[in-house]
Amino acid sequence: MLDTVSQQNSVDALMLDIGRRARAAARPLATASTAVKNKALLAMADALLVAEPDILAANAADLKNAAETGLAASFIDRLTLNSARVAAIAQSMREIAQLQDPVGTIIAEWDRPNGLHIERVRTPLGVIGVIYESRPNVTADAGALCLKAGNAVVLRGGSDSANSSRAIHACLVEGLQAAGLPADAIQLVPTTDRAAVGALLSGLEGSIDVIVPRGGKSLVARVQEEARVPVFAHLEGLCHVYVDSSADLEMARKIVVNAKMRRTGICGSAETLLVDSAAIGTHLQPLIEALTEAGCEVRASATVLRVVPGLKPAVEDDWRTEYLDAIISVAIVDGIGGAIDHIARYSSNHTEAVIAEDPAVVERFFNEIDSAILLHNASTQFADGGEFGMGAEIGIATGKMHARGPVGVEQLTSFKYRVRGTGQVRP
Repeated sequence: MLDTVSQQNSVDALMLDIGRRARAAARPLATASTAVKNKALLAMADALLVAEPDILAANAADLKNAAETGLAASFIDRLTLNSARVAAIAQSMREIAQLQDPVGTIIAEWDRPNGLHIERVRTPLGVIGVIYESRPNVTADAGALCLKAGNAVVLRGGSDSANSSRAIHACLVEGLQAAGLPADAIQLVPTTDRAAVGALLSGLEGSIDVIVPRGGKSLVARVQEEARVPVFAHLEGLCHVYVDSSADLEMARKIVVNAKMRRTGICGSAETLLVDSAAIGTHLQPLIEALTEAGCEVRASATVLRVVPGLKPAVEDDWRTEYLDAIISVAIVDGIGGAIDHIARYSSNHTEAVIAEDPAVVERFFNEIDSAILLHNASTQFADGGEFGMGAEIGIATGKMHARGPVGVEQLTSFKYRVRGTGQVRP
């Protein structure tokens, strides 16, 4: 018991020190020039490419450990790095450097009758805590985005990606130092002890301003339940694709397969296919055949089974499951109204797509569905900050406060008001 208490105290002391150092680093970072921040980002990109052999060796160790512990295939995919993925991470750094610096941007300004001039101006949030699983690229994405937005960040990666994250983090520190910025601006929690997560969620005695979780449902649920500071999060990506009777069949086939099968382990992967009842005779069977030919297991509603027998029957839980695997549930709905009703009942408000040529259908879909990202005639796999031109993202926020959708540099800022007067006093 004493050993457990001692260990807890040790982790708490470690985390409090990390928080204090992050808070201290946040002050110079908030006023760092765009040129200095970009210099750091470009130096990080260069360091990543130079360190590729070390990063891949560290990742190989993580993959070996993951295989031995029986980690699911979807997590293995998220964990895996190769030369192309390291190059993509470096390229993402360069793209973030090219983004407009949000800090200091005047969002709005106006004059009052008394002569006061009021400006609403973007400012950094301060210190951001990021908790994530499996994805070592989040180490780089989160570090770079927070830096560009003038924030310090405390990164707590999962134990399964610990070696990869350490190797990537070393490159980030190298970039900070090359630009003369404090190394403590991007810190990686050095312990995999779960107590470190609890400490981070406590806010570290006021050092943490916002928490961003990126991982499975259990992690995000814990963060939302225990956090003493604001959270940008989504529980899961229950993404839907609705195929209307007006949809071009070849387009629908291509989009549906891509939305599900391009990468099944990401939060933008489609989990449910909804087909218009008016398209049963034209679209249903070709879409199911395309999915099964691509290696996807189809779980079908009773109506679908009557048309395409031999599929696995869907149960109620299937409509509420984020498979993160080559599995999709398929249902028939009564037109756009039925699709809207189904999505309203089961969606996690992450991403939904409509495939249709009827503009009235598209407008109803866009106007009546309240998810963070809505797409027309495009794959749900575009639900990604990089694809939105944000360079990268920390995650997809499905809440309605402050940030929603991909969380990029702009979403990692708050604002303040600057009021300019000429001697006014209030009567």
